[in-house]
Order: sequence, then C-alpha cells, then structure tokens
Amino acid sequence: MSKAVGDSERAINGFMSVAQLLEEPRLARLYTYILREGEVTIDEVVADLELPRTTAYSDTGTLVHLGVLDRDEAQKTHTYAAIPISLTADLDGNEYTITPTLIEAVGRSPRDQDLDLLIEKHGIGKLAAAVTYAVPYVDGKMSERVAARELELSPAFGIATLHALREVILDMRAHDPYFEQIRNARDYPPDEDG
Repeated sequence: MSKAVGDSERAINGFMSVAQLLEEPRLARLYTYILREGEVTIDEVVADLELPRTTAYSDTGTLVHLGVLDRDEAQKTHTYAAIPISLTADLDGNEYTITPTLIEAVGRSPRDQDLDLLIEKHGIGKLAAAVTYAVPYVDGKMSERVAARELELSPAFGIATLHALREVILDMRAHDPYFEQIRNARDYPPDEDG
C-alpha cells in the first residue's frame, strides 16, 4: 500500500474514532479515564468506573479496535493505555481542534444534568463552543455572565454549564496533551458575520 493511501485511511479512521467517542458517552468516559490514569487493568476499570466486567471488556475491546487504546498482552493480566488523539477541522478558514477535553465533557454528560441538557437541547457543537468559553472562565479572564451571553444561553443555564465545565477543564489540563490547542474564546471571539 502506498503512503498516500495509508495516510488517507489513517486520517479517516481517526475521524471515525473521534466521532464515535463523541456519540457514545460511556466510551468517551472510559477513554479519558484511561488517559488520566496512564495504564490500567480491567479490574481497575471495573472498580473505579463501577462497570460490569463484561461491559469493561467489551468497551476496552471497542476502543482498541478504534485505535485509541493500546492493549499490552505481555503479562497474564493485560493492561490498557490510551493513545492521545486530536482532530483538527478547518471550516472556512476557522480552525477548531477536538481534544480529549471535549471527549471528557461528553463522557461526563450522562452524570451531569447541565451538560446532558446542553447536549440534548443544543447538540455537541454547543458543548464544544462552551468549552472554548470555559477555558478563559476557569483562568479568570472572562466572567461567567459574559460567557453565558456570548454562548446565547440564559444566564442561569450558561453559568451552570460553565460550572460543570470548570471541573472538566481542571481535571483535563494536566492530562490532555493537546490542551493548548483548545480554541480560547477570549483570544478568538465569535465571528460577527458567521
């Protein structure tokens, strides 16, 4: 296979892997848990995430198949390690990078009413936009009211969303190798024309 064919195939497979993580919060949660922990066994996944053993085996197998986890079979007890991933899209000259931080926010949504409601009412795109506002909010460079207004959310709902994302930002800053590539709404304000 030529290098060009291999690169195209790898790129599309990577895109599909990121898409599946954004569509399946349970897989997103497992992926970012392993990313934060470094290396885990199935027993640790079962204990820490309170997953049934069959689900833990099935989901880690899915993530290995997607190419976002490595399985080390050198010892009797297999270990799993996350492969850091990012996906950058360029839309009309505006670049946006999906990093493990957004994947973590998706993974938390089933256990966080505010994130879950944001996705239900506005979609993952709005969650991605909220992450870009959560970064300067957490850094003390933007007020929660300004961020909520810019996101076009009611003040109470916008603030609740930012509070939920605050924990995501604080937890992922040290573990997301692509954290600095997250678009910061303070540095890149919304396009007035678009």
